[in-house]
Amino acid sequence: QVQLVESGGGLVQAGGSLRLSCAASGSIFSINAMGWYRQAPGKQRELVATSGSSTNYADSVQGRFPISRDNAKKTVYLQMNSLKPEDTAVYYCNADLTIRKMSTTYRSNYWGQGTQVTVSS
Repeated sequence: QVQLVESGGGLVQAGGSLRLSCAASGSIFSINAMGWYRQAPGKQRELVATSGSSTNYADSVQGRFPISRDNAKKTVYLQMNSLKPEDTAVYYCNADLTIRKMSTTYRSNYWGQGTQVTVSS
């Protein structure tokens, strides 16, 4: 059973910072990519940043939200700086993992439960 546990969300004033963390646990053989998505009320879920063979950012967060990974801890971080009210959303961790099951492995995608980030003006 693979789990993604997120932490670090909360309420912050515009211009402030938050750091999100997401730790993966379970029978993980390797991490192919980990990243963050967000969903604001009434909007579709959108990519924020991913870290795999390459690093990708949404244009709206480029330069403000650096993503990093600690592979030994199976954890991905999102440092959110210069936060704006339009960054308010539920942030979801996503992981593309290779799972070990007995004598075989398989690749699968997982989501965290989401963490609320609210930026006040």
